[in-house]
Amino acid sequence: MTSESTPAAKPTITRHSSDVLIIGAGGAGLRAAIAAREAGKTVTIVCKSLFGKAHTVMAEGGMAAAMGNVNPHDNWQVHFRDTMRGGKFLNNPRMAELHAKESPMRVWELETYGALFDRTPEGKISQRNFGGHEYPRLAHVGDRTGLELIRTLQQKIVSLQQEDKKSLGDYEAAIKVFAETTVTTLLMRDGTVGGAFAYQRATGDFHAFSAPAVIIASGGIGKTFKVTSNSWECTGDGMALALRAGASLINMEFIQFHPTGMVWPPSVKGILVTESVRGDGGVLRNSEGRRFMFDYVPDVFRDQYATTEEEGDRWYTDPDNNKRPPELLPRDEVARAINSEVKAGRGSPHGGVFLDIASRRSAEFIHRRLPSMHHQFLQLADVDITKEPMEVGPTCHYVMGGIEVDADSQMTSVPGLFAAGEASGGMHGSNRLGGNSLSDLAVFGKRAGDAAADFVDGLAGKGAPEFSDAELAGFAEQALEPFRHVGEQGYESAYDVHADLQQTMNTLVGIIRKDGEIREAIAKLDEFDVRAGKLFADGPVAFNPGWHLCFDLHNMLLLSHCIARAALLRTESRGGHTREDFGGMNAEWRRKLLECRMDGDGVSVTEKLAPPVRPDLMALFERSELKKYFTDAEIDEAAAAGTGPAPLEGE
Repeated sequence: MTSESTPAAKPTITRHSSDVLIIGAGGAGLRAAIAAREAGKTVTIVCKSLFGKAHTVMAEGGMAAAMGNVNPHDNWQVHFRDTMRGGKFLNNPRMAELHAKESPMRVWELETYGALFDRTPEGKISQRNFGGHEYPRLAHVGDRTGLELIRTLQQKIVSLQQEDKKSLGDYEAAIKVFAETTVTTLLMRDGTVGGAFAYQRATGDFHAFSAPAVIIASGGIGKTFKVTSNSWECTGDGMALALRAGASLINMEFIQFHPTGMVWPPSVKGILVTESVRGDGGVLRNSEGRRFMFDYVPDVFRDQYATTEEEGDRWYTDPDNNKRPPELLPRDEVARAINSEVKAGRGSPHGGVFLDIASRRSAEFIHRRLPSMHHQFLQLADVDITKEPMEVGPTCHYVMGGIEVDADSQMTSVPGLFAAGEASGGMHGSNRLGGNSLSDLAVFGKRAGDAAADFVDGLAGKGAPEFSDAELAGFAEQALEPFRHVGEQGYESAYDVHADLQQTMNTLVGIIRKDGEIREAIAKLDEFDVRAGKLFADGPVAFNPGWHLCFDLHNMLLLSHCIARAALLRTESRGGHTREDFGGMNAEWRRKLLECRMDGDGVSVTEKLAPPVRPDLMALFERSELKKYFTDAEIDEAAAAGTGPAPLEGE
């Protein structure tokens, strides 16, 4: 770039090389980096925002792990059951199993790195209740657990760099971080990944990162929707990069709308209100003051939830003899219930419902357990949650779909390309339980880092494929294309297209969907594709968010096609996918995943069989429960294996 920070006639490109390149510096990316470095590999971390400011910091409630510190009845089998139930049995069962088994070790490991979890009176790591979890399971640091996770992992990275300084003479000899750097394309040769091409947001300078193993840990797609809890980074970059490189995406129709986001004032609409409020005793009320969630317990969960307010309240102090309150149903159920109350005219003044903890817990309790929530509402909405209820409503929070990976190694179908965290798909099925995200990051981040190191070892020193200066210059020229069309007729700002995309996805492919509206959305997406092909960026290359959004927009558009087309094909309602015209679950659809792949410049969506649940894992459930999700043939097949579910009494 020139000294004036305008596009140069011949952009300069700086080359870098390492064994493992990690795209994303959230919980999954940092844990992968630690694993790869501890395996003896050199690591490059590229992150879109400031180092230490990944979207993981927005995870507030806790990290789910069956340690049994508060209730000794908890164990990995119960955690596995809860995860499968929450995902409506569409989860990859091997991923759910690994997650349930390995989460406790990842939590204890964080303690050795310096994490300061809240404690029980006995001095153990404290665990709190959360929606969909049978027992108190979330290790927490007040209501800012994600921030502590990032702080701890970041400090571990620094400690590894300090060790490298002592042994190698340079802090960045083996781990180098490139903050505020956006990847525009993966470097591919003959179907194999060889690194990535990127630019630094602050300067516009280009960088080529060479690595035989690449881990995508870049998070989700929330900024595709108008109302979201996600920060500006979440534009689906990693998923789109992998899709264009030849990998497949799965489960993209399943979008989690967290039931409790702020609804007022408009400037803060969508900001997350942690599930910890409900886990610690908060209840949902409509405009009539009634706890409406008792009206919305679905049949598949009816045996596990209280039928009266009195029983639900007793559960907080005597969970062994009472059933949990329905405010702690999985997120998809609560979000739909709130949506129904608002549509029925029983919402709050600003289009949500009331979340009340003020009448149920002391001010001291709220200050101690929910300090961030108290500060957030006081500063942003002038509401003191120790004295009055909050107004909340659904907000786009998480995508259950993502890059299709091998459950054990996190490798994609592209040799050398791995994915972990929210960028990967399968673990959560059709709906994620709160708290499972932070433990997912740690479990599969480590697995991805270990597997990437093993992959590099298997190359026996072969290294990454090489790319010529001319090839890299072509990527730079392509990136600078929007600057060449300032003032040209027919070209427009990415901001205008993005605003229309967000409105379309929120309105037509949002929390409730139906055939005609999805088809309308697809037609609009085709129109947006044409508009996105004629974008301009004005001004310098340094600190130019209009230019940055040109890249983000193409990624969000590509993934929106995946979401809408998969939503049209899945003619049932399950988890984070609700069809008004197909209201119930269908056992035949439980056996199917929808897989997205590139098809020319567009995407194709096809059915594939979901991985089967092993008979020994099926045996963890009663046959009566399995009949709500599985076909009779699947249940009989598991029973015939000898370790399947036992027949009901009387059969």
